[in-house]
Amino acid sequence: MTEMLPVIWFCIVAAMIAVYVVLDGFDLGAGIVHLCVARNETERRAVLGSIGPVWDGNEVWLLAAGGALYCAFPPLYASAFSGFYLPLMMVLWLLILRGIAVEFRNHLDNRVWKPVWDVTFCLASALLAIFLGAALGNVVRGVPLNTDGDFFLPLWTNWRPGPMPGILDWYTVLVGLFSLFALTQHGALWVAHKTEDALRGRARNVARMAWFAVAAFTVLVTIASFRIQPCLEASFRRAPAGFVFPALALVALLSIVRYRRQGEDLKAFLASSLFLAGIFFSAVFGLFPNLLPANSNPAFSLTVQNASAAEYGLRTGLIWFTPGIILAVSYAVFLYGRFAGKVQPADGGH
Repeated sequence: MTEMLPVIWFCIVAAMIAVYVVLDGFDLGAGIVHLCVARNETERRAVLGSIGPVWDGNEVWLLAAGGALYCAFPPLYASAFSGFYLPLMMVLWLLILRGIAVEFRNHLDNRVWKPVWDVTFCLASALLAIFLGAALGNVVRGVPLNTDGDFFLPLWTNWRPGPMPGILDWYTVLVGLFSLFALTQHGALWVAHKTEDALRGRARNVARMAWFAVAAFTVLVTIASFRIQPCLEASFRRAPAGFVFPALALVALLSIVRYRRQGEDLKAFLASSLFLAGIFFSAVFGLFPNLLPANSNPAFSLTVQNASAAEYGLRTGLIWFTPGIILAVSYAVFLYGRFAGKVQPADGGH
């Protein structure tokens, strides 16, 4: 049991991040698409109303995952938050701007005020999707960890994923663009599920166009990831059962087309959720037992074992985590059940 505790916490953190990707992913996507699918004030309020009751609750999963990471893997938390300090500050500001845009836009009935916050909401959502995708790309690619588990990355260097890369290079930008298109599709399917008439039709069209980009970038990112990170192939060779995750993603991606053509918006959205989860868990499985690979020397990588907290902390944290997560899940189920169904334009008033 003692040896399994770090693995259990690894699975917990991965699951919480996956929940965040799926839940906050659709309201990020709604922010990305709302300027092109909503043509007037009523429709914009409907798009905001589709995420209004849940968007801030969705972000709680990111905070909870960060807390679990700190509790279970403090060396990883310290290393990542110092090495990725600049992009983390940028993500924090984008989260703040996005929240302000949602809450402030309806405080004044002004022809300049609302468009400014609408554009801010759209840009912050799109940039967040790119940066969060690039963050995953950095983890898959690896960082130049030293013997102390420290590293520093500038925003960019020569755009090549070599031994001294930047946060942005051709690979991480590729993953960032994949994230942008995947969340655009995810958000458009959510808006289509929650709205009606012309707005729903335009959201379906955006989802249809985004699907082709998602399919193309899925192939490109998969090929690039296996070339950039050798441990991915080794993990799947060692445990072929892990192919269930990319298989799930592929089936879900094809199911999106089927359900969208049948006009079953909820099923198409759920298929998109499974696609995102399948892609994320494919990366997690391929990296295991690495938490943060070192592209300088694999021996310097932070792993489930060498970055875990002491047994007492893991065991005690698990005891307190269990009732907390039950409460969080229960509240989420209640909230989504309470606001199920089509949104009314008046629901967008924040």
